This record gives sequence, structure tokens and C-alpha cells, in this order.
Amino acid sequence: MRRTAAIALLIAIGVATPGVGAAVPPPPPNPSDAELQAGRARSQQVAGQVGELANRLAEAESRLLDLQAQVEVKMEDANKARVDLGRAEDAYDDARRAAESAAVEAGVAAQHIEQQRQRVDRFVAGSYRQGSQVGSATAFVGSRTPQDVLDRALFLDVISKSELDVQDDLERARVEKVNKDSLARAALEEAEAKRQEADDARRAAEAAEQAAVTAQTAQADQARQLETDKSGVEAQLAEARSHVSGLEQQRGQYQDWLADKEREEAAAAQAATQATGSRVPARPVAPASGRSVEVVISRAMSQLGVQYAWGGGNSRGPTRGIRDGGVADSYGDYAKTGFDCSGLMIYAFAGAGVSLDHYSGYQYQSGRRVPLSQMRRGDMLFWQTRGRIHHVALYLGNGKMVEAPYSGSRVRVTSVRYGGIAPYAVRML
Repeated sequence: MRRTAAIALLIAIGVATPGVGAAVPPPPPNPSDAELQAGRARSQQVAGQVGELANRLAEAESRLLDLQAQVEVKMEDANKARVDLGRAEDAYDDARRAAESAAVEAGVAAQHIEQQRQRVDRFVAGSYRQGSQVGSATAFVGSRTPQDVLDRALFLDVISKSELDVQDDLERARVEKVNKDSLARAALEEAEAKRQEADDARRAAEAAEQAAVTAQTAQADQARQLETDKSGVEAQLAEARSHVSGLEQQRGQYQDWLADKEREEAAAAQAATQATGSRVPARPVAPASGRSVEVVISRAMSQLGVQYAWGGGNSRGPTRGIRDGGVADSYGDYAKTGFDCSGLMIYAFAGAGVSLDHYSGYQYQSGRRVPLSQMRRGDMLFWQTRGRIHHVALYLGNGKMVEAPYSGSRVRVTSVRYGGIAPYAVRML
């Protein structure tokens, strides 16, 4: 009789829960906590390398911008030196022509003075042979009266003085020409010195320009190499994250299987209770959101060490920052690749299929608000000043949080700061 009742009970359970025995397949792979931890550690390590390379690349690109500016300055210096040299060469040519002309004029003046000197010498020599300054014996031949003699004496005296005056004038002209020639030659020497100085300046400027171009080229090569290295490490990071994502997916599938198994067992227990009239307490079902929370936290933690960049970060990872016209610009965030606080939240929650705006104020309005006393792992925490939200972080539990804090810093884990914290946490999952 008891055997018959037991068989009936089993049949009743099978009828009450059709397909229960075959509803849940065998358990999927369940990676160990050690495997998950190792994968996450590897992902964080490679993410740190990506962050370091991104920082070095940003610095290299910033240096490249400086070198480009220096090249432009050196190019302008070289252009100025070439113009100055052209002007100096024109001035040298003018001075050379002036010196040549002055030398010719001085030579002509010297010839004239020499001719006049010879005339005077002949006149003086003739007068000396006659025994008087004016050639007295021959000068007065033919004079008929004393008045004629006097007139001829006066005339010859005037001629003598005139010859001497002409000689003096020519001598002064010659001296002036010689002085002019001397000044022209001095100007030529000065112009030549300036031309040589300008030529030296041109060569120095062109050498400095070439040195700047060489430095710029070397820096560009370094930036390209860093970009290549960064791309390689990013590929490693993608592989590491894919590995972790696969493990987390396996863990999630296992948890889903476990939940289904627990529901199956609960249903079987309930059916057995109904069949026997007794009550068996059902086992609690694990919340489905727990796996999503861990995915979000894992994605945020994978970015530890990545540098802060205002305006940076999207659902796919770190991005180049943008200009703010103020503090962020002073840190060069626009030339860095990384996250700001809300960008890190976008990337983290994208792993759970949640889309957020790139503004902490809107993120504060995006989910269910819970009092800080009830905050739990995976909630977003916010900070405000005079009612305006200005920062967000992800709560990890045990008084810790992960955040992208401010310009000049990196993604980090730190204790929750309660000064200025908003009164509510925001729960998305």
C-alpha cells in the first residue's frame, strides 16, 4: 500500500510540474574566483600600460606642438636673416660704386693739379732766370714810357698771383677729393663688414632652422612609435577585457542556470508540499541584477591608472579630452586621452547595457534615488555645491569608491568623501 502511494506521489509531482526534470540543462562552465581575479588583474595591468602610453603620447604630442611652433619661429628668423643679407649686399654694392667713383674723381683732380703745378713751375723758373719774379728783363721789352713799364709790372704781378691762386684752389680740390675717396673707402669697408655679419647671421639662422626641423622630425617619429606601441597594448587590453568578459559571461550563465535550478527545485518542493499537504520553505532566488553590478564595477576598475581628461570617455573606453577655456586647458586635457568623472560612468554602465549622458547633473536624475544610508555596491555617488552637481563616483562597498577625480590625476580607488556629498545615491541596476 505504501509503495503504491509513493509511486502515485512521484507521478503527481511529474504531472504538477511538467518537464521539470528536463527543463534545466546540465550546468555550464563556472570559472573560479581565482580565474576571474587573475583576468581582472591582467586587464587592470594592461589598462595601466595603456594609460601610461596615452600619457606619454599626449606629452609627446604636446612637445611636438611646441617644436612646430619653434620651427615656425626659426623659419621666420631665417627669412629675416636672408632679407637683412640682401639689404647689406645692396648697401655694399652702393658703397663700392661710390668708392670707385670717388677714386676716379680724386685721380682726375690729381692730374689737373699736376698739370697746373708744372705750368707754375715753368713760370717761376722763367722769372728766376730773368732775375725777377715776373721775368723783368723780357717783360719790359718794348715799353716806351715809364707808365708802360709800370702797367706791365702790375699786369705780370697779377698773372703771377692768379697762377698761384689757381694752384691753391686746385690743391684744395685735390685734398677734398682725396678725403672723399678716403671716406668712400671707409664706407665700403663698413658695408663689407655688415654684409659679412649679415651672411654669418643668415648661416646661423638657417642652421637653427634645420636643427629645429630635425628635432621636430625626431619628435614626430617618437610620437608615431608611441602611437604604434599604444595601439599594440590597446589590442592586448581588448583581448584581456574580452577574456574577462567571457569569464564573467560564463559566471553569469552559471548564475542564471543556478537560479533556474533553484526555481525548479522550489517548484518541485512546492508540488511535493501540495501533494503531501506539508509545507517546505522555498529557497530564495538570487537577484538577476547582481551579475550586472559586477560587470559595471569590473569595467570601472579596469581603467585604474588611466589619466584624467576633461570631456573624455565614452561607452567604448577613454577618448581625447576637450577644451574648457580654463583649468582643464591649463593641464592640457584637450591633448590627453582618458576619462572625466561622468565619462568613466558612461563606460562602466555600458557593460550592463545602460546608456548615460556625459553630464553628472543628468546622471544624478537617471536612476532610482536611495538615501545614502541605504547605498550599496554599484550605486553612483554625487557631490554638489550650492545645489549644483559637479562630480560622480561609483560605490564599491566597505566605504570605498572608484572615480576619475580631477585634471592632472588618474582613475583611482579611494575612501568615500562625505564633504559636499549629495543626499542620495543613484541606483541604475
